[in-house]
Amino acid sequence: MKKIVNTLVCTFILALLAAPGFAETSPEQLAAESEAYVKTTAKETPTAPETIVAKVDEACTLLKKEGPAAFPKFKGKGSPFLFEGTYIWIHSLKETKMLVHPIKFKMEGNELIGLKDEKGKRFFVAMNNVANETGQGWVEYYWPVPGTKDIVRKVSYVKKCTMPDNVDVVIGCGIYNGDPAAMAKLEVK
Repeated sequence: MKKIVNTLVCTFILALLAAPGFAETSPEQLAAESEAYVKTTAKETPTAPETIVAKVDEACTLLKKEGPAAFPKFKGKGSPFLFEGTYIWIHSLKETKMLVHPIKFKMEGNELIGLKDEKGKRFFVAMNNVANETGQGWVEYYWPVPGTKDIVRKVSYVKKCTMPDNVDVVIGCGIYNGDPAAMAKLEVK
C-alpha cells in the first residue's frame, strides 16, 4: 500500500510540474514579457523627472531591505518597476556588472564599463562617476526605446545604493519622452 501511495504522490507531483504556467520562465521569455509590459505602460504625456526619482528611491529602499533577493521583483508583467514606458536597471558600482536588466537579459552578468552609445560616450563611466561623486544625478546618452530599434536621447537618473551584503550598486531609470522645459532644468552629465 505504501508503494502505491508513493507512486501516486510522485505521479501527481510530476503532473503538477508539467502543468502549463508551472514551469519556470526562461530569461528570454521574462525579458520579452517585461518589454511587452513596458510598452503597455507608455503614456502620451511626458514622464516627469520626479516620477523617475521616486521610483529609483523606492527601488533603493527595497534593495536596502532585501538585497539580491529582490531582483526578481524588477521583471515581468505587473512589476512596479516597469512603468510609463521605462524601467529600472541595477548594476554593481565596483565592477560595473549588470545585475538586473528587465529587457536586455543578455547584459546581465557582463561588465559594461567600456560600453559606448551611438555617439561614443562611455555612459556607464559617467553613471559611476555621478554615483561616486554626488550619490545621485542625471546622465545623458543615446539608447533604444523599449520595443523598437530607434536610438534616441535618454536621460537617466542614477543613484548609489548599498545592499545588506555591503555591495554598492547603481540603480538607474531613464526618460525617453521628457518634457523639454522640465528636462532643461536638470543638471545632466
